[in-house]
Amino acid sequence: MISSAFMDAKSASPLSNAKEFLMRFGPAAAALSLLFAVTASVGHASASPPDPRAEALMAEGQAQLAAGETQAAIDSFEAALVVDPGYTAIYIALAEAARAEGLQGKAIGYYREARERDPENLAAISGEGEALVEKGALSAAQENLEILQSMCGDSCAETMQLAAAIQAGPPVMTAEVVAPEEQVTQN
Repeated sequence: MISSAFMDAKSASPLSNAKEFLMRFGPAAAALSLLFAVTASVGHASASPPDPRAEALMAEGQAQLAAGETQAAIDSFEAALVVDPGYTAIYIALAEAARAEGLQGKAIGYYREARERDPENLAAISGEGEALVEKGALSAAQENLEILQSMCGDSCAETMQLAAAIQAGPPVMTAEVVAPEEQVTQN
């Protein structure tokens, strides 16, 4: 005995087969199309030009950092970050200011944020490597150097700068010797 479902499938027209195919796979195809469209638009949104107010605050912060006013520079950079949180250069500037303050761990965090936003940012990779050297993490800094070498070769400025920092090694920390205070004895 032949089942009725088999008979229905045999007698189905190509039009009904196409309709069934669309009903079965249409929603999944639409969802994938939407996912690709959103992903593509997010990728293009990150390439927008920086806000002019953020650029002005960055220039002010750079001038303050060059003048040795590190905290004022950090304030300017943070204000720029509020104005334009997508401007990757702000994170690099904050990292440089943190390094000037001797806060290498914080600087590494800023460099990594910049690298997450722009994985091919040579300044972020190099800066993170230099901060790692300053912390004494030479093997991690060497990994950054290898990334730079694979991206731009041995002759690019960032590669040469990080290689020189690794060659020099971490800064030598010296302990200040303080004479013990004289004990005052009371009678």
